[in-house]
Amino acid sequence: MKRSNIDAMICKQEGVTELTREIINKIQLEKLNAVLKREKEREGFYRNLPASLESLDDLRTLPFTTGTDLVRDGGRMLLCSQGEVQKVISEQTSGTTGAGKRVFYTERDCEHTIELFMAGLGEFIYPGSTTMVAMPFSGPFGLGELIAEAIRRIGARPLLTGIGRTYGELKTILEREKPDTYVGMPSALLAMLRMCGKGSIKRALVSGDACPDSVMNAIEEILETRLWPHYGSREMGLGGAICCTAHNGMHMRENHCITEIIDEDGNVLPDGEWGELVITTIGMEAQPLIRYRTGDCTRIIPGKCSCGSEVKRL
Repeated sequence: MKRSNIDAMICKQEGVTELTREIINKIQLEKLNAVLKREKEREGFYRNLPASLESLDDLRTLPFTTGTDLVRDGGRMLLCSQGEVQKVISEQTSGTTGAGKRVFYTERDCEHTIELFMAGLGEFIYPGSTTMVAMPFSGPFGLGELIAEAIRRIGARPLLTGIGRTYGELKTILEREKPDTYVGMPSALLAMLRMCGKGSIKRALVSGDACPDSVMNAIEEILETRLWPHYGSREMGLGGAICCTAHNGMHMRENHCITEIIDEDGNVLPDGEWGELVITTIGMEAQPLIRYRTGDCTRIIPGKCSCGSEVKRL
């Protein structure tokens, strides 16, 4: 079985020739301490934390960051100049008029996300093929644009359908453009496949929304092949974890993000147990977050992936 593309991506980005658990842990601790040092030097939001840690286990002694912190102090979390910011994503809760979360990205942050998307999409998209991108397009460096750029760099053609199209419009696009691959949200994909039938799409990546087993099974029955689920959020640079050919969990971008799973009391759980995902975004230039509580329920799958990768899987 082919090893996950994320291993090659991390090796290239970090300048290493192999990727073992020990090497990953070393990269994470060095990057975490670099973030803590920057916070001290720039008197950032986390300036009162230690300037360095002796081990990754010491991370669990630090306080959590919450969505409320991000709403209230997002600007203070910025560790670069305003001139270096390439993209700001604001999220405002429906029904409220107060401030929403603001997440900042530098050009390098966006480049790292494109490279992650290339690693994930490159598992099943081929040069010369056409991929329907049914994700939001919000201008330069938005989610849809980053996915489309990753597809172009692979040598394939992105078909920018976005969201909000009627299923009649999507059927017409499928018949005219004949894309073989789809990138978008699972419920929209299932509805489109039920309308257009088998053969309308050959392969699909789903992200941006929950995909229950019932929805995944229904999609795979129509596709007659495995689905490629990905995980990401604004706080981790829009891309977080990608599926490999083993189809047994999603490999995290561990050189950019340290993951923990906690219980309701905030205690760190061992691999294999379900709880809330907590992220420390050591690879973000603009706005690194330390122990950010995502609110998402998941688990880390124990052990090495059958593809051979030791990169942790959600």
